[in-house]
Amino acid sequence: MVDDPHLWLEDIDGVEALTWVRARNETTVTEFTDARFEQMRTEALEVLDTDTRIPYVRRRGEFLYNFWRDATNPRGLWRRTTLDSYRSAATAWDVIIDVDALAATDEENWVWSGADVIDPDHTHALISLSRGGSDATVVREFDMATRSFVVGGFELAEAKSRMSWEDPDSVLVGTDFGAGSLTDSGYPRVLKRWRRGQSLSEATTLFTGSPTDVIVSAAVDRTPGYERTLVYRAIDFFNDEVYQLRSGELVRIDAPTDSSLSVHRGWLLIELRTDWYTGSDVYPAGSLLAADYEQFLDGTAELSVVFSPDEHTCLHQYAWTLDRLVMVTLADVASQVEVVTPGTWVREAIRGAGDADAFASTVIVAADHTGNEIFLDSSGFLTPSRLLHGNASEEVTEIKRAPAFFDSTNMTASQHFATSADGTSVPYFVVGPAPVGPTSGEQKGGQTTGEQKRGPTLLGGYGGFKVSRTPGYDGLLGRLWLARGGTYVLANIRGGGEYGPKWHTQAMREGRHRVAEDFAAVAADLVTRGITDVARLGAQGGSNGGLLMGIMLTKFPELFGALVCQVPLLDMKRFHLLLAGASWVAEYGDPDNPGDWEFISEYSPYQNIGATKRYPPVLVTTSTRDDRVHPGHARKMTAALEQTGQPVWYYENIEGGHAGAADNAQTAFKAALCYSFLHRTL
Repeated sequence: MVDDPHLWLEDIDGVEALTWVRARNETTVTEFTDARFEQMRTEALEVLDTDTRIPYVRRRGEFLYNFWRDATNPRGLWRRTTLDSYRSAATAWDVIIDVDALAATDEENWVWSGADVIDPDHTHALISLSRGGSDATVVREFDMATRSFVVGGFELAEAKSRMSWEDPDSVLVGTDFGAGSLTDSGYPRVLKRWRRGQSLSEATTLFTGSPTDVIVSAAVDRTPGYERTLVYRAIDFFNDEVYQLRSGELVRIDAPTDSSLSVHRGWLLIELRTDWYTGSDVYPAGSLLAADYEQFLDGTAELSVVFSPDEHTCLHQYAWTLDRLVMVTLADVASQVEVVTPGTWVREAIRGAGDADAFASTVIVAADHTGNEIFLDSSGFLTPSRLLHGNASEEVTEIKRAPAFFDSTNMTASQHFATSADGTSVPYFVVGPAPVGPTSGEQKGGQTTGEQKRGPTLLGGYGGFKVSRTPGYDGLLGRLWLARGGTYVLANIRGGGEYGPKWHTQAMREGRHRVAEDFAAVAADLVTRGITDVARLGAQGGSNGGLLMGIMLTKFPELFGALVCQVPLLDMKRFHLLLAGASWVAEYGDPDNPGDWEFISEYSPYQNIGATKRYPPVLVTTSTRDDRVHPGHARKMTAALEQTGQPVWYYENIEGGHAGAADNAQTAFKAALCYSFLHRTL
């Protein structure tokens, strides 16, 4: 598309563009908000607002902190309690900030974006608030004792800032300092020390990155005896230079730039994204290595292997407690939780963390780096969350259980494998009505025996940035889709991290086609197995998954009966020029490079709309306040599809940021709209 006739739709708040948005919103809302929609919206809001949900917490000193939204507090409460109270049937919460009250006082549409509480004293916090849910935030200093914002304290205007405590009277800050202070991606490239009593213009520059970097930031460890400041320079989305600030000088931690580093007390962990040749040893991608931190800086450290992947197993998650490392691994997307003893690096299964559900997934919710307390969450497609708590070196027990939001009595979950175009075996999960027959639910050689009902089926996938999609309980999906006779399928396609970093790197840049081929293979396999028919098969994805939906629409329309495309990237010729798009060049390639554009152009949905093709119905959704993925992608794609007479509907939430919704009511509306569309079209 040499001349883009829809470029005007990139004007986010332009009068003409918003008039176009409102007209399509009205059409879509009128079409799909019938009585069934209203019932689903009500049911969704019940799930989101119920007081019986698990209030997940993190420890700060003697208190457990939680952020909570419900019907009475739609913008939310930042609150805290004690462990004893938390374990009781009726937890007594101490509300620190009422965001609804604050929004009313300030006359702003505040959305909570988090709190950075200074360690280890917990006397002050840096509170981040966004307008409408955008990535850009306002930051204000808060006094935890007086429960009030500090007059004349540290405060930043709206920007994609990064700020952390150095000590009670100084912070390290990256923000919009004016011309030249941001990267091409719109994030800070200048890091400064800002002392109490100074104006922001008086802050001292510590580090300046390149305009082509993604972001520059800092992290301060205030653990007594291990105080250190680390400076991060993200060269691209996957490569970082990490420095320790020592006596005013930056000392490089000379690990591979594409590795992930974790520093805890006297230890350094290095998670490898690619193979590392040290001269004497080779460590494969996906390994987790450990070293004495000071010795590593001196160049004298010996590396210990904490975890090494194999064909089926990868590292999924890890977190430090005081003197233990908690680690979650995946084996064919099934999770296992272990505790590791530093020094010996001996691994043991955490007692009490086993799952009765074969397809449950356990993740680390929180770990106390000043003690050995951990919180784990375990849930499956049909099994509500269990919150496990205990000492990492001893045993965890269930302390809270989420309610069931739908009747799963006659439902089953199973795992299968499809064969992609290049012969790669791609796993996927199927959740829905139990197959009919005497051997219902039995799985043999990847085939489920018994007769499967062909019914409406929703296929979900993401396929990017090493994001792993694992089993988990979803009350909205259960109520609005599964309980209404639908089947859900989760595809673990390449581009994700389900089999470690190589599962991702195979699908980067010129390998991007593998993401779509994997997803298409799963879609075809569902029909081959008799789980559904093409006319009753829908797919849904957001952000990078929205790009996937765009590719399915333009490249594989014959495989689907309907598609839901949310907060998507779609114009891959211009993605790097819009908002945070430049930060993803490492994932997709550079459209301005002719060699890169050659493979990007093969799949870029906006440039591949066929004038003579017939596409399945598609619902495209986004948010005006999404300042990560530009809403112009969704707008322009919709306009181009309309121009060719394709069945397309569009909805753009004015608030919501990249999540597409700023509160529970908006989330419920969005969910009901999507499922109303799917029920209607499949």
